[in-house]
Amino acid sequence: MKGFQITFFTQQDKRHKHTPMAEWLMLTARDLGLRGATIVPASEGFGQHRRIHSAHFFELADQPQEVVMTATEDEWERLRAHLTAEGLRLPYVKCPIEFGVLGEPDD
Repeated sequence: MKGFQITFFTQQDKRHKHTPMAEWLMLTARDLGLRGATIVPASEGFGQHRRIHSAHFFELADQPQEVVMTATEDEWERLRAHLTAEGLRLPYVKCPIEFGVLGEPDD
């Protein structure tokens, strides 16, 4: 199947509607029918403002996070429209991919 891998970039302390942004994105992707999403914590990174974000032993609030998901063109358009309607400003990377599932379904 053809589609996209979309990676959103956020931080541990970012929230939307009282929910951590990464968790909100993952749950929104599920509710919109996307095929899967994963939250990936990172140790350090920097963004458009060139400020270093990092996970320190005593303070994880600034820890960078990625939310990686797979979507068809239609799923991406549905997600993009929803995020736009929510008024979110989120950096992302979208790459064309081929995806599927190998093997037999689990019982």
